[in-house]
Amino acid sequence: MQDHYDLIAIGAGSGGLSVVERAARHGARCAVVEKGPLGGTCVNVGCVPKKVMWYAAETAHRLEDAAGYGFKLAREGFDWTGLVTKREAYITDINTWYHTYLKDSGVDLIQGTARFVAERTLDVDGRQVTADHVVIAVGGRPTVPDLPGAALGITSDGFFALQTQPRRVAVVGAGYIAVELAGLLQALGSEVSMYLRGETLLRAFDAMVRDTLMEQMLAAGVNLFPRTQVSRLSAHPDRVALHCDQEACEGMFDQVIWAIGRTPVTAGLGLAMAGVAQDEQGFIPTDAFQNTNVAGVYAIGDVTGRAALTPVAIAAGRRLADRLFGGQPERHLSYDTIPSVVFSHPPIGTVGLTEEEARATHGSAVKVYTTRFTSMYHAMTDHKVPTAMKLITVGAREKVVGIHIIGPGADEMLQGFAVAMRMGAIKQDLDDTVALHPTSAEELVTLR
Repeated sequence: MQDHYDLIAIGAGSGGLSVVERAARHGARCAVVEKGPLGGTCVNVGCVPKKVMWYAAETAHRLEDAAGYGFKLAREGFDWTGLVTKREAYITDINTWYHTYLKDSGVDLIQGTARFVAERTLDVDGRQVTADHVVIAVGGRPTVPDLPGAALGITSDGFFALQTQPRRVAVVGAGYIAVELAGLLQALGSEVSMYLRGETLLRAFDAMVRDTLMEQMLAAGVNLFPRTQVSRLSAHPDRVALHCDQEACEGMFDQVIWAIGRTPVTAGLGLAMAGVAQDEQGFIPTDAFQNTNVAGVYAIGDVTGRAALTPVAIAAGRRLADRLFGGQPERHLSYDTIPSVVFSHPPIGTVGLTEEEARATHGSAVKVYTTRFTSMYHAMTDHKVPTAMKLITVGAREKVVGIHIIGPGADEMLQGFAVAMRMGAIKQDLDDTVALHPTSAEELVTLR
């Protein structure tokens, strides 16, 4: 194993793995440094295990819906521990595959903890390695508040370590991680309470989807406590007490889950030794080409504080490698028009500007089309789930600048519409597209 490389990535998550694989494909000598399991947050304590649990929750809903289609089924015997065992075996297979992936790509894996000792020089547990280009892709970790007893709670990392199902759970937070964990726990039979500092869930999302989700979570039985400040946690035998600024909101829980944001994993990296700048929150600012303030040092993924999504880290890493080694000097990721999905119940798919953002930028040039309905699937069920859609357009030609969907299938139907929007679709393009019938997706091409 050599000590100098064309490129070294710090962190073997989605971004780090993608940049070294693409750079190696272009002929670069590459290494990736990782102290934990390969795959980073997404594979081990994020997207992958979350989606498995979401599928379990969706299955629970389908069992409830079966009676509407003539089936006599009893929902009983859910084996949380068995599901977790299968889920972790699946993740282990992915970890193993990544080792083969790196070997087959000609990329060296350096296992250990990296820190800068100079520009483009790293110490990895006593071994010094250098590179012409160093990519920081260390990601983030869940934030734990500075409150008395906060350590009695768990984060999303701790949630994925649970071997048994908690029966009474408090989720503190209002972002996508909070609503995803709260929704799947409620669907699987836990009693869930959510504590929000503000008025609503998903504050950065379009009002239509966040209001619809809030209505549906209340209808599903989730206890919502808006405008609530948690003050401390205290230990009781086999339980945790949550204390807040409103006595009526306090309670005893099997688990309290902190879902209040994520913090970049930059402590201990020795960034000052390399002269790499950080903002007040510890994120590493980059320009449009992923350059930090130090030549030859780059940052991608969650550590940059921009669009903390797995596909964003992958896309940024691949484009950076294309630019550095693939003869494409202008290649970079555009952070505009990035689609995203929230695996809530029901799921949300969104791309582009919210209505509020569009009106703030374009004023009276904005025209909005909306629809709300119950999908055909739920026409037969007692458990009714709404679908709502919003199309936001700008200008005389009605260029599409935002698409927001909440409802069954929203996660799967958005991708194609995101492609159309990125290609500059106007409302007439959607109108001229023949609808797929009967589907929920057809509503987006028949809006009036």
